[in-house]
Amino acid sequence: MPVAYPTFNSPLEAGLRILALLIAAHLQSMDLQKLVFLDFLTVHSADVGGPESLHPSTPHRAAELVLRRDLLEQGALLLVSRKLLWRQFDATGFSYQATEEAGSYFMSLESPYTVRLKERAKWVVEHFGSQSTESLSRFFGENLDRWGGEFAIASNLEDLSA
Repeated sequence: MPVAYPTFNSPLEAGLRILALLIAAHLQSMDLQKLVFLDFLTVHSADVGGPESLHPSTPHRAAELVLRRDLLEQGALLLVSRKLLWRQFDATGFSYQATEEAGSYFMSLESPYTVRLKERAKWVVEHFGSQSTESLSRFFGENLDRWGGEFAIASNLEDLSA
C-alpha cells in the first residue's frame, strides 16, 4: 500500500525545494549538507536580507537545521525514485543533481507557492550557491543566533550553568 504524506513539511515539499535549488544551480550537484543550508536560506530568505521568506518566521527556527536533514534526505530519495534527481557517490559522500527531465517538470508547476519558491531558490543560489559546504557551515555558525535566536540563547544559558 502506498504511503500517504501530508503536503506541508512533507518529503514531497522538501523534495520540491531541493529540486528548485538544483535547477537554479543549472545542473550543479550538491551534497546533502549544502542543500540543508540552502534550503534553510530559501525558506527563511528574509533572515539574510533576501526577499520575503517563503515560510513565516517562527521562534526557535534555528533548531530546524537539526530536523531538516532527515526530511530533505527523504524528499531527495522520493525524487530519485521518480527520476527527477540523480544520486551520486564519490569520495566525499552522496551528492544530488537534477536530471534533464526535472527542469521541464518543475517549470510546469505554476501554483503561487511554487512561483515564490522558484524566485527564492534563484536568489539563494545567486547569493550562496558558489560557497562550499564548509563555508556555509562557518556562515551559519556565525549567524545562527540571529535567526530564531531563542535556540542560541537557550544553548548559551546551558553553557553558563555548566
